[in-house]
Amino acid sequence: MRVEEATEATAELVAAMARLVPQLSRTSPPTLDELREMTGAPGTHVLVAVADDGAVMGTLTLVTFRIPTGVRAWIEDVVVDESARGGGVGAALTEHALRIAHEAGAKTVDLTSRQSREAANRLYQRLGFKPRDTNVYRIELESADSAR
Repeated sequence: MRVEEATEATAELVAAMARLVPQLSRTSPPTLDELREMTGAPGTHVLVAVADDGAVMGTLTLVTFRIPTGVRAWIEDVVVDESARGGGVGAALTEHALRIAHEAGAKTVDLTSRQSREAANRLYQRLGFKPRDTNVYRIELESADSAR
């Protein structure tokens, strides 16, 4: 297995996302155009774990950005195919993302993980992530727009 950055949107990447994203969320997987936007965006790193046979076993998106207090990084949408879970794919993806963030000068890397994702939470803690004493807030803009 190898971890690499997807630098262009391909039909294979679209198919992989169509298979993987539903294992993480009810959100629709990205289209070819959306993947083009992601792979072409400065600071956005779409990582894929590829098996020896070429099959995509997992994906992770890392975003690095500058704010007034320094360069930060955020990991989102980590998903490993059910058939590959427990085999080190999530760790390999996350470690690769941490190297990219470090090279970009990030002071911190943040991520969130639902409590029900027990194996993922154990992995992140094993890799050195610590829970933060903070609140995470979210507003669903589509809902907010319709309420106005």
